Amino acid sequence: MATDGGLFVGIDLGTSGCRAVAIDERAKPVCNIALSWPAPAVNGAQVEQDANLWWQTLQALLVQLCQTIPAKQVRAICIDGTSGTVLLADKQGQPLAPALMYNDGRAVAEAQSLRGIAPADSAVHISSSGLAKLLWLKQQNYIQQAHYFLHQSDWINGMLCGEFGISDINNALKTGYDPVQKKWPDWLTQLAIPAHWLPRVVAPGAPIGTLSEAVTRQFGFSAGTKLLAGTTDSTAAFMATGASQPGEAVTSLGSTLVLKIICEQPIFDIASGVYSQPYGKHWLVGGGSNSGGKVLRDFFSDTQMRVMEDQLNVDTSTKLDYYPLSQIGERFPFNDPTMMPRLNPRPKKDVQFFQGLLEGIAHIEQSGYKKLHELGTPSPTSVRTVGGGSKNEHWTTMRQRLLNVPMIKPQHTDAAYGVALLARQLNPEI
Repeated sequence: MATDGGLFVGIDLGTSGCRAVAIDERAKPVCNIALSWPAPAVNGAQVEQDANLWWQTLQALLVQLCQTIPAKQVRAICIDGTSGTVLLADKQGQPLAPALMYNDGRAVAEAQSLRGIAPADSAVHISSSGLAKLLWLKQQNYIQQAHYFLHQSDWINGMLCGEFGISDINNALKTGYDPVQKKWPDWLTQLAIPAHWLPRVVAPGAPIGTLSEAVTRQFGFSAGTKLLAGTTDSTAAFMATGASQPGEAVTSLGSTLVLKIICEQPIFDIASGVYSQPYGKHWLVGGGSNSGGKVLRDFFSDTQMRVMEDQLNVDTSTKLDYYPLSQIGERFPFNDPTMMPRLNPRPKKDVQFFQGLLEGIAHIEQSGYKKLHELGTPSPTSVRTVGGGSKNEHWTTMRQRLLNVPMIKPQHTDAAYGVALLARQLNPEI
């Protein structure tokens, strides 16, 4: 594939796989490749994944990418990861145990122990937070070998450039990083966390190094190809949509349901799982529910759902009042690690059950934006939708009636495209 000028690559590390998008200097996509990896292992509240699967799959992805585009023209790469997915690694960057996934809820006691230590406006008080998981990991028998505490994209960045221990503001938020003061807060010293565990934190899009010689040689990139700090997957997906003004909101209907809205000031509320991330001169305020597309896939295949979509009766509610969850525990619009799924009664017809699940998730979305407004955000002036659920037009109609705001088609929907835009910021002429 011949192109003019440089190329910029964004890589999205998701729950079920990874995706790469390459764009040119005009932000036009020139390549889009995705590969899957095995689902995380679930054991009650524990949700784990072997980080080596990420690296193995990413290498296969980069091989395909560099067979499709001229690798020598890639000027920068930027990566996003799932928020709150973390691991401990040794001094060489090798994982010491499986990664704890974003929705791993085992650290209930550790989250409770942070009360009275972490400020009320910190994003660390939920059991799925990076810091609660860090405290759980700190009690394991392999900590003597530990040198780095890393978020998902931090570790992959380290594998690409050979330097570990660097993170971005958005991924570090739930590990206790203060995005207002832009530093690790002083209260963290009360937790006796080894200083070298915590990564150096930079802004999304900041250069963090160049691809290592081994990676450059393996895939055919140019020497000096930049690696830039990324962000979380949901923030990257937000960036891709084109939303830019206060009041503009994005709902991500992926494996989980994530709501974000642009606001003039940061808002934090531990009781309902609400947190804020820097977004240029504004802030993204939002939260992520444990409900979402994974619940749908617990019961139906993608093929089954596509067939049933055209059979939905959006003019008549099922009145089933579901709260769809795949496992015990909810994060937002309220924080309840003991919450049980509400999925009964189940109608005889699958399509009615399917519609009831969609209605339940739509009501969680409505409650989420209502909660955000109660806490001080603008009411949504528009909503853009990303993720697999955005393709279901009947579900969009259902959601629009509940939210009563314009549903705007996003410019792009891939989180990988969003971090490709971050990579493109390397060009000083843009």
